Amino acid sequence: MESGCVVRLRRGREKPVLWGHPWIFSGAVKEITGYEEPGGLCTVEDERGNILATGYANTNSRITVRVLARERVSIGPGFISNALENALHLRERVFGSSTLKSPSGAFRVVNAEGDYLPGLVVDRYGAGLVIQAHTAGMQKLKGLVVDELEKLFHPSFIYERADPRGAESEGFCPSEGCLKGRLAPKVEIEEDGARFLVDVVGGQKTGFYLDQRHSRAIVKSIASGASILNCFSYTGAFGIQAHLGGARHVVNVDVSERALSLAREQIALNGIPMEKSALIAEDVFDYLRKDKESYDVVVLDPPKFCGSIAELEGAARGYKDINLNGLRRVKNGGFLASFSCSGAVSEDLFQKIVFGAARDAGRPVQIVRRLHADADHPVNLAHREGEYLKGLLLRVL
Repeated sequence: MESGCVVRLRRGREKPVLWGHPWIFSGAVKEITGYEEPGGLCTVEDERGNILATGYANTNSRITVRVLARERVSIGPGFISNALENALHLRERVFGSSTLKSPSGAFRVVNAEGDYLPGLVVDRYGAGLVIQAHTAGMQKLKGLVVDELEKLFHPSFIYERADPRGAESEGFCPSEGCLKGRLAPKVEIEEDGARFLVDVVGGQKTGFYLDQRHSRAIVKSIASGASILNCFSYTGAFGIQAHLGGARHVVNVDVSERALSLAREQIALNGIPMEKSALIAEDVFDYLRKDKESYDVVVLDPPKFCGSIAELEGAARGYKDINLNGLRRVKNGGFLASFSCSGAVSEDLFQKIVFGAARDAGRPVQIVRRLHADADHPVNLAHREGEYLKGLLLRVL
């Protein structure tokens, strides 16, 4: 699949492409010829006409081109198949083939720019796959992707989750539904000894937060005998791992009653006595301000507070607020695990926000670990924007 569209860059604006960055912003573009529709394939050239890359273009977006290859190539079944096989090979080397073949295993198969397929997310839950196309270009390539995924995995189902926000910004109609096979209402998976139920159709993201696998294991390792406050708990995954690590009691707080209903099912599924858990449907900001209890471990794993630099100031206030009140709930010598999944909030800025919260709370803190997504969420070294999830495990004195 090729295109006659050519995107020519301004003088001196080719360096990020040569260095491997997958995004070309509108300000770097000198002219576009042969452009037909959002998401169509294109060839990228420097000002002199030297070929730099193949990608797909969208003049509706601030990111005019997303790069698929740093050369001129035909984007067809062979290209997609090779990219998917490379992504799977990484997971096999990191997790082992036996883990990946487990009938109840779960992992990210494709992490967008991190696996050189910008705009595409593919998650495996048990024997099935869930895909999301975040861009018009990947929406156009979806048919090829689904065909190659079927050949590679022979999944029991392939379900597409819509991304309305991405569709609106990119100018395409989002779609959702089962593309192959049949989907059960809830898919059971296993992670580090815990059993979870994934609501593929109605859950957040693709149904589950696979990117927090490593951090859940860290919380599990410090949970023995501890009281835990799990904020923005969603379906309770941090709390369940804490229980399996020997936690004395876990309080899960989330605004969504639907999410907490699934958390209740999962607590029972893992054989955890209900009297050891509390499920509170309330706004976390309000709960933290009025709660007077102290806990051995507090987990703050909020949803994305901002989607762009323009929203950064408000997001910073939100992170400061929850960390200030979260720190006040930690017993002396206890732990705070605090996260941000807002890509616009850098790791350095997040640490500064948490430092400001600790100063205002009057609590000395030690950084015990810096936390990130697990190895099935690789990041292109030239694309720091892909390192969206960052966290700190702090000891609070």
